[in-house]
Amino acid sequence: MAAGFHIPDGNDALRDDLPAVVELIERTARWVNPETFRRLPVWAPHTARGRPLYDAAWSRRYTNTKKATKITAEKFEGNVAALNALVAALGVAAPKPKNWTVCHIWGYDDPSFAQQSSVVQDLRYFSCVANMVWLPTPLKGFTDTMPEIKAMLRVCAFHLYGWACEHPSVAEQYEKVKNGWIPEGYPKSWPCPERPGLLPPGTAPFGERIEREIAKRKGKLKADLTNAAFLHYPKEEVLAVLEFWGVDLG
Repeated sequence: MAAGFHIPDGNDALRDDLPAVVELIERTARWVNPETFRRLPVWAPHTARGRPLYDAAWSRRYTNTKKATKITAEKFEGNVAALNALVAALGVAAPKPKNWTVCHIWGYDDPSFAQQSSVVQDLRYFSCVANMVWLPTPLKGFTDTMPEIKAMLRVCAFHLYGWACEHPSVAEQYEKVKNGWIPEGYPKSWPCPERPGLLPPGTAPFGERIEREIAKRKGKLKADLTNAAFLHYPKEEVLAVLEFWGVDLG
C-alpha cells in the first residue's frame, strides 16, 4: 500500500518563517496609548464574550430568527463590544478602515479552539484596552494559534502598560512575564527592561479626542449605573469591575 502524503502540523510548517511574521506584526500592529489605559483601563465592563445581548433599555433579550427553520435563538456577545472599545480608545478616524481585527492579547491559549477562553469571558479583561491590539485581519490567525507570537504580544503589553493578566488560567505565563522574561526574537522596536518607556510603532496618540471619548464613556457608565429602569443591567458586576481597576467615574 502506498504511503499517504505526509503533512506536518501547520504551526511547524511556518515556524522557520516566524521572524518574517513577527516583522509584519511589529510594523502593522496598532496599540492604545498607555496614558489612555491609565485614564480608563476598561471600556465596557457590562459585557464579555458569551454574555446575553439586550436592547438599549436593558429590558429585552436580543434574538435572531432563521427564516428557513423559523427557529428563534437568543443572541450573545461575540467581539463587537471589544472592537468598539478598542476603536474608541485608539481614536480611529472615520470612516473606519476595512480589514482590521481586534486581537485579545490574553485570550485563547488553545490553538484548536476546542476550549472556551475564560479570560475573554471575564468582565475585567474583555474590554481592557491593555489586553487588545488591532491587527490587519490576515495576521489575526497567528496571534490565536502561535504561542511564540502570543508571548511576544504579552511581553510588549506588560512593558507598555505595566500590566499582565491576573486570571488563574494564564498564571504560568503571567509569572514569566512579570519576572522579566523576554522571548527569543522579540522585536527591537518594542519596550523591554532595557528600553523602558519606548512606544511601539503604531501606538495611537493621546489627546483631546481621546479625553472626550473617556469622558463620554464614564458619563455613560455613571448614567447606566443609576438608571433604575435598566432591569437586566449587571450593576453589581460592573461596580466590582470598576473597583478592581480603581476607576473613579467622578
